[in-house]
Amino acid sequence: MKEISINQIEGIRVGHAQSLEGGTGCTAIICDKGAWAGVDVRGGGPATRETDLLKSENMVQQIHCVMLSGGSAYGLDACSGAMAYLEKQKIGFDVGVGVVPIVCGASLFDLIVGDSTCRPDKDMGYAACVASERNNPEQGNVGAGTGATVGKYLGINRLMKSGLGIYAVQAGEIQCAAVVAVNALGDILDIDTGERIAGILTEDKASLANTEEIMLSEISAPRNVFNGNTTIGCLITNARLSKPQANKLASICHNGYARAIRPVHTSADGDSIFVMATGEAEVAPDSLGALATHVMAKAINNAVINAKPAYGLKAASDFVNNSL
Repeated sequence: MKEISINQIEGIRVGHAQSLEGGTGCTAIICDKGAWAGVDVRGGGPATRETDLLKSENMVQQIHCVMLSGGSAYGLDACSGAMAYLEKQKIGFDVGVGVVPIVCGASLFDLIVGDSTCRPDKDMGYAACVASERNNPEQGNVGAGTGATVGKYLGINRLMKSGLGIYAVQAGEIQCAAVVAVNALGDILDIDTGERIAGILTEDKASLANTEEIMLSEISAPRNVFNGNTTIGCLITNARLSKPQANKLASICHNGYARAIRPVHTSADGDSIFVMATGEAEVAPDSLGALATHVMAKAINNAVINAKPAYGLKAASDFVNNSL
């Protein structure tokens, strides 16, 4: 297995658009020829679009774009920009009198940073698609990760800046990549060392605390937990998958969330994972599941490692010298 660039996966392109002042953005993942797709939505507060059509029993087999965005439910409007862009390129499901692009999406809550009235819209979604033509996506405070934060169990006063992460590998003929915007309630763990690298801060904000320990210390005292949390991601592969297999892979990929986020899939999170498979190479499904889990977890780590301090919030880079 070797690390590769996501732009080495033929037929897939990724682009970002964002407002740094507004503290929000979106990320378009496009497959012009259509990708076999699946989804698994967990957590208690999702904001998604066109997930029902990905059910294994439904007609549509392929999609053309996954749009990840900030802006909470408002941010789903970025999908309209992808629709317009793809229609202009004549990319979509042929309906005889034209094409209907199949665009799925998920949004995270980032209204607590920047300008809460600035949200991804049709124009920003279109811009992300145009940016995908360069196919050289950055990580950190970009796209859907522009306003992402982590460590919010005690509210917004002790959280940290997070971002968007990408990780891609090749094993034999199989290529596998993940794009994920990390906006979790919980803490982020380095999957190689098990150490916390981002999450809830101590009261003096000088170091990291432990969300799970805090939760367990008050297990008999219910609190109103901040509910603006969600980690949204897309697993991309060149493997040949059926729609049911793509849905199963999306489910398995949540194990990557569980490796890197503690706690995960809470009632205050809206965690969602899409799968896009281009169908170029045969694969052993269980082996792909193991690979995809690792790739997703590494992408989550990259999201916080590449995040920069912003909007008055600390990031993981602030604690590097403390070996955190």
